[in-house]
Parts: sequence; C-alpha cells; structure tokens
Amino acid sequence: MSIKEFISFLFLFYLAPLNLIHPQERANLIVAKDGTGNYKTISEALNAAPEQNERTFIILVKNGTYNEKLYVTKSNIAIVGEDRDSTKIVYAELRRNWLAQPNRTDWGSGTINIDSTVVGFTLANLTVHNNYGSLYGDHDHQFAIRGWGTKIIFLNCNIIADGGDTVALWHPQGMYYHSNCYFEGWVDYVCPQGWCYITDSKFFGHNLSASLWHNGSENKDQKFVIRYSYFDGVPGFPLGRHHRDAQIYLLDCIFSENMADIPIYWPVSPNAVTWKWGERHYFYNCQRIGGDYDWFKDNLHEAENSPKPEIINAQWTFDNKWDPENEMTPVLPFVSLPSPRNGSYYNNERTVLKWVTSRNAVSFNVYFWKSIYPQALKRGEKLKTGTHASGEPAFVRNQKENYFDPGNLEQNSTYYWRIDEVLSDGSIKTGTLWHFTTK
Repeated sequence: MSIKEFISFLFLFYLAPLNLIHPQERANLIVAKDGTGNYKTISEALNAAPEQNERTFIILVKNGTYNEKLYVTKSNIAIVGEDRDSTKIVYAELRRNWLAQPNRTDWGSGTINIDSTVVGFTLANLTVHNNYGSLYGDHDHQFAIRGWGTKIIFLNCNIIADGGDTVALWHPQGMYYHSNCYFEGWVDYVCPQGWCYITDSKFFGHNLSASLWHNGSENKDQKFVIRYSYFDGVPGFPLGRHHRDAQIYLLDCIFSENMADIPIYWPVSPNAVTWKWGERHYFYNCQRIGGDYDWFKDNLHEAENSPKPEIINAQWTFDNKWDPENEMTPVLPFVSLPSPRNGSYYNNERTVLKWVTSRNAVSFNVYFWKSIYPQALKRGEKLKTGTHASGEPAFVRNQKENYFDPGNLEQNSTYYWRIDEVLSDGSIKTGTLWHFTTK
C-alpha cells in the first residue's frame, strides 16, 4: 500500500463513525458544539479537510452559535448549516483595528476570510454576522466575508455586518454566484470586484452613502447582475456608487419607498478614478413602492449588444466561463433552484423542468398538475402556498434524474409542481410548492 493509499484509508476509517451516527448524511464532516459530530469547531473541520479536493468537500455545521474567525485556504470546500437562522457564525472585527497591528494586511480582517488561491467555495444555509458595530457602536468597515478567491457561491444565507463592506469579494478576475440570500450592512455593503450574479435575494442598508458597489475595471466585460430581488433600508438610502469602472444590471427588482431619488453615481473621493467606459447602469422591469424614478426606467437596449432580458442569467453574466446553476454540487438539505423559476411567466409551450438536487436524496417523487382555474393567474394575484395548491397534486413517477419533461403545455395556464425527496431509509421529505404560468 502506497503512502497516499494509506492516508486515504486512515481518512475513510476516521470518517466511519459519521456514517454510523448519521446513516443518511452525505456530508464529509460534521461540526457540532455538543460533541455529536467529528469536531466541535468549524476551524478544526477546515484544518482536517484534504488539501486537494476534486469534488466538493462538505462540512455540515449543526445548529448553534460559533464565535469563530474562519480562514478558508483550500479549494472546493462547502460549509453548510443545519438551519439558516439557527446556525450562526458570529465574530466581531473592525478592519481599522486589525490593520493597526504591526505587519498586518487585510488577510484576517473579516469574520470569514477566503484566500486568493481558492477556486470553489460554497457557503450555504446559515448566518454570518460581524457584530462589531452592535457591541462597540462603530459602523466603519467590518467584513462579514472578505475574499480573494473565485467561483464563490452563497446559497440560502443571511450575511450581515454592523458596518461597511459586508461582502467584499475582491479577486480581480473573480466570479461569484449568490441565490436566496439576505444582505445587510452600512456603506457599500455588497461590493464585488469582477463578475457577480445575485438572484432572489433581499438587501437592507443602514447608511445614506450607497448600498451597492462594483469594480469592473480589469475587464470591460465584467458585470454585476441582480435579478428578482428586493431592496430596503433606512429612509433615504441610495442604491449604489462605484469609484472605478463598473457594469451594473438590475432586472425584475423591487425597491422600497425608502430608496432615495439618487441614481448610481461616481463619488467625489481621492480614490475615485474617471470611468473610461462611461456610465453603464442598466435596468429592466424594476419598480419602486410609492412610485418609480425616471433613472431606473428600462434601458437594456443601451447596453452592448442590446441583450434581451430572457438571456440574462448566471451563465451569461460570466461570459460562458462558468455555469454555476448547472454545475454546482448539491449541498442543501432540500431541492432548490427550480427552472422555470418559481412564479415565472413562460412563453414557450414546451419546457423541461429542472432543479438542483438535495444533498441526501437517493431519488425524487415528481408531482405535476395544472391549476383548476380556467385561465392563468394574473400578475399580483395572491397564490396559495404550502405543499398543496389549486387542484390535486398528481404523482407522476419516482426517478433519480433532476429533470422532467411534462410534454406539451396549454397556453394561458398556471402549472404547479413539487419534488419530494426520497432518502436512503425510504422516508420522504415533502418539497416546496413551485408554479409557473404559460402565456
């Protein structure tokens, strides 16, 4: 037996108790404060993870508050919480205080720190909070996440800082994908450099300077795209600014009545650089509660190549260099990212239903049925929620694939569908109710 084979054997032998205690769990390591997992701290689990991972190495973190500063130095790691609101990583750090110490750089200035060598890191189903401001009353820059890596994914997370630059992912050529997240902070609290796509998320800003920020100066094609999201904040919160060239798209977003009538702007600052590619802020189907402002009217036709809204997705954002929605490893404990998107209006009478599988499912029960209403539900009409809706759920089949072809669909109709997970012991977890409407 070679040294490499022997190390692999020891690693698998060490993980054996995990499969005995949690027979249906496919995570590679479990962190639990009560000692029922492999480790009691997330840092210990990160240190124990292999240096090289061809597949995503999943660290499951059980519920609890973990007062840790994390350093991510290995690629293809996923930190996944047991529950979004009950699994919390909380650590107070003010960037200014950190940098005041001798021989320090930004490495270590955040609650979670991602190294520049990292290619592939996922954070899912948990809360990250840099709570320095709550403890000490200073709302200067304090990173919840400070990263230099690329292919960074956030799924179903709450990411909060009590100061500026909550999520600072600053790889010059970085690519970042975030879905179904909640972001909160002070100035520039979501501030990517490179390419970034955010969908189905909520934002809350506490300051009167800016919420969004982007640096796309390394490459004219770099974009910051946000779809199907909601923005709120203190009365008079502005949408965004950027000190260097940027390209920002907001589609199908809703702004609260608290948003100020201030377009995305170039700030007067010693750090500001004149935009060599001009003003590139594009909007489609955005609305403000209480009335729209003229500056976010539809203007996709002004963007390079005049992209249609139906082609603007994650893969398009990343210039076909990365397709996270079709490539990501299943890490969540439930199925997610339905396609067609939940609540969407669909022009084609033929479509294939797709979803990202759950971490522990061995197969899926597919349910698909048409609304009992004779016509499609109108925009703005309240839809029923839960596991059942108008009409009776129609079981189609059990399958292992993460796609299903329902065949020809009727025009002007609303369809519901649900994917239930079947676990290794035969138990079933009922899935979320989804729907879409054909035009």
